Amino acid sequence: MKNQELLESFLQYLAVEKNLAKNTVMSYGSDLKLFFQHLEKTKRNVTEIHQDEIVEYIMQRKFEKDSPLHEKSIFRLIESLRHFYKFLILDEHTTVDPTINIRLPKIPSRLPQVLSIDEMKQLLNTMPDKNERDIRYKAMFELLYAAGLRVSELVGLEKGNLDLKVGYVRVIGKGRKERIVPISKRAIFCIEKYIEFRDKKYPNAKALFVSKFGKALSRVEFWNQIKKYAAKAGITRKISPHSIRHAFATHLLTGGADLRVLQEMLGHSSISTTQIYTHVDREHLKELHKKYHPRG
Repeated sequence: MKNQELLESFLQYLAVEKNLAKNTVMSYGSDLKLFFQHLEKTKRNVTEIHQDEIVEYIMQRKFEKDSPLHEKSIFRLIESLRHFYKFLILDEHTTVDPTINIRLPKIPSRLPQVLSIDEMKQLLNTMPDKNERDIRYKAMFELLYAAGLRVSELVGLEKGNLDLKVGYVRVIGKGRKERIVPISKRAIFCIEKYIEFRDKKYPNAKALFVSKFGKALSRVEFWNQIKKYAAKAGITRKISPHSIRHAFATHLLTGGADLRVLQEMLGHSSISTTQIYTHVDREHLKELHKKYHPRG
């Protein structure tokens, strides 16, 4: 098979058999397309490549003048190549994996930016709710913080995902995994207020949160709005939808939530992913100790 045919088969395998998220499949695809463009210059088939050739390509990408790759991008590139060659062996296109002895770069772990409880109150309490646009975004912000959703999960919600009487949202997360997350009374109040005009104006809309055109809001649009509302609330630090997800997790842990329960609510497949929030909370405790202890 030709390189392009192998790539298409691999991406279909990731989407259908591995059931990976669309964005993940696109990331693998973009890395491999550039690799294949490199191979076209020498008319080489991907099944004929040796380890030293892949290392040479990675180093070339790392030090190229226009857009050199940073450690995180190199890590993703190597992972893309690894998964691709595992697929080729699985599908019996080759018997050799030239990536097997290539080491992944060490990426320094960075703790996520976390809004304090006071900052979250400041953001949510200062949001107006006098018109359609403000009511919609207030409901979205409240739900994001109440359930710790990813932004893709938030904009992908349908009305049927909510049970406001019982007080929960049914979330379809990464890998189409489903989880149930309880939501606060305040979030329910804001969502009910939004749904009142939403059902009158957009009765046939599939998405829960819709634009003035009756279609689902995009992630980019929500990202832009969250920065605007944060600026109006006087929050000067950088903020994103993920900042609010981090705040949800950290504030729950600070209040005594069990790590396993938090793992379920966040939709993490591994407890090790959730454990980063214990480090965030520890940093917060260190700051408080330094600020208020007589010998801090």
